[in-house]
Amino acid sequence: MIVMTREERIAAMELRLRQLKCQQQRMEARRRHLAGRLARRADTRRKILVGAVVLAKVEQGVIEESVLRGWLQGALTRGDDRELFGL
Repeated sequence: MIVMTREERIAAMELRLRQLKCQQQRMEARRRHLAGRLARRADTRRKILVGAVVLAKVEQGVIEESVLRGWLQGALTRGDDRELFGL
């Protein structure tokens, strides 16, 4: 039978506490990561839906294509983005 001294029991409990704190930090980091991914996914979906609505309104003649091109002209700065829209 192994008998632990008070100091050994305290050391063992402190070690377990450090392990649990580390585990808690990892779980919190994972939660933040997943929340960020979900937020980015929702943001991307909103942008796609808004773009689809705007394009549909241009096709229906509700919004002039020149208005859309003006918005794009002022908003797009990257070369490959501008090329995609022929700007």
